[in-house]
Amino acid sequence: MEKAVFGAGCFWGVEAFFEGIRGVEETRVGYTGGHVENPSYEEVKTGTTGHAEAIEIWYNPWKISYAELVTKFFECHNPTTLNRQGIDIGTQYRSVIFFQNFQQLEVASKIKAELNQASDKEIVTEISPAKPFYAAEEYHQKYFQKNGSVACGI
Repeated sequence: MEKAVFGAGCFWGVEAFFEGIRGVEETRVGYTGGHVENPSYEEVKTGTTGHAEAIEIWYNPWKISYAELVTKFFECHNPTTLNRQGIDIGTQYRSVIFFQNFQQLEVASKIKAELNQASDKEIVTEISPAKPFYAAEEYHQKYFQKNGSVACGI
């Protein structure tokens, strides 16, 4: 099993999107990329902690490659809007790939560059080194499965 971490706006919709992909074995939503240790949703939603709402994905590389996951990540949201996805606005909703190693950095950078070449709008997705991942509160986990819908547009 290998790990990928992405931020693409509201984590409820991102988790629901990735759970249906062959090779994705486990997901959890949470907060990463900020400067506050073990933040709560109430803190993160203010936009002052530096964290992004993110999804941690454990995947089977024999069934899906990291490159395929990155491609799917770019498909599930609008990577050309800075600090915003739909009605969700703020740095906590930024488009970001948190790479775990040099290979992930190379793959993510290559795919982003290719998309920039093909797009008439700039891809503003950050590519940042992994930082501690703090699991969101239980009521955020598997939100779509628990509630049958999500409030965000992903």
